[in-house]
Amino acid sequence: MRIVFMGTPEFAVPSLEILLQHGYEIPAVVTAADKPGGRSGIQESAVKKFALTHGLRVLQPEKLKNPVFLEELRALQADLQVVVAFRMLPEAVWNMPPLGTLNLHGSLLPKYRGAAPINWAIINGETETGVTTFLLRHEIDTGDILFQEKLPIGENDTAGEVHDRMMLLGAQLVLCTVQAIERGEARPLPQSDTEATHAPKIFTETCRIDFAQPTARVHNFIRGLSPYPGAWTTLDGKTLKILRTLKAAPAGDMPPPGQFVSDGKSYLKICTLDGSVEVLEVQLEGKRRMTVRDFLNGYRIGH
Repeated sequence: MRIVFMGTPEFAVPSLEILLQHGYEIPAVVTAADKPGGRSGIQESAVKKFALTHGLRVLQPEKLKNPVFLEELRALQADLQVVVAFRMLPEAVWNMPPLGTLNLHGSLLPKYRGAAPINWAIINGETETGVTTFLLRHEIDTGDILFQEKLPIGENDTAGEVHDRMMLLGAQLVLCTVQAIERGEARPLPQSDTEATHAPKIFTETCRIDFAQPTARVHNFIRGLSPYPGAWTTLDGKTLKILRTLKAAPAGDMPPPGQFVSDGKSYLKICTLDGSVEVLEVQLEGKRRMTVRDFLNGYRIGH
C-alpha cells in the first residue's frame, strides 16, 4: 500500500517509523511549515526531521486547500492517508484516497474529543485512557472507530509521562489498523455522540491553580498540565509553575488555601481546601525547572 503520512510533533514520529519498518511505501510526508527560532534560525517539525533523515519527500503546505498542493497530493496516488497530530483537514484532502484517511487520537473516543485529550483526562482524575484509530469525516474526532487500546493512568502520572507511553502504544495501533485495512478486515463502528466528552485547547490563563479546591483536584490539575504548558501560581509577584506534587494528608488546623508552608530547606507544601499538596518540582519565572530542594536553596520562603 502507498501511504501518505501527515503529522507534526514528536508524538507522530513512532507511527511513521513503524510503517517504514514494516515495508509500507511512503511517497510523501505532509507536515507543518517551518517556524522562525532555534539555533539555526529555523525550527523544523520533529516529523520533518525524521522524514528527511530517511530520504522521504516532505510537503509543507501553508494552506491545505491550495490547488497546487491538492494536485501534488493527487499525483502521489496514495491508497490510504494516515494522520497523527496534524491539523484539521478539508474534505478535498481526507476524501482523496480510495481507502480513506485514518487518524490516531489520544483518548478512548467518543471520550475527550478535541485538542488536549491527555491533559483533560488527567485533570478530570481518570484512571484509564487510551488510543483510538478512526476514519476522518467533517466534524472533528467524530468519525467511525476502527480500533482502540486502553492505557492505565497512575495517580501521580503527569501528562508528559502518559504522552510518552501513549506515543508508543499509538504507533502499534496505527500499524495494527493499517494491516487490518490492507487485509480487508477493518470494521468501522459509529461513535455514540451521547457518550461524547470534550477536551478543548488549553490556554495559559486557564492554567492558574485554584488552591480553594480539594487536594485531589489540585493535584490532578497540576499533573494534567505538566510539563507543558504548566500549572501556575504566583510568588512575590512572579509566576511559579508547579510541575510535580504529591497529595499530602491533612494535619491538624491547616492555614487557608494557597498559603505556602516550608522549612526553608527540603519541603514545600501549599494548602488546599481540605489539606495540602507537597510540591516536588517547580519552575520560577525566568529560571529552569528544578527540584524543591534546589529551589529552596536559592529562594527564601517565610515559614
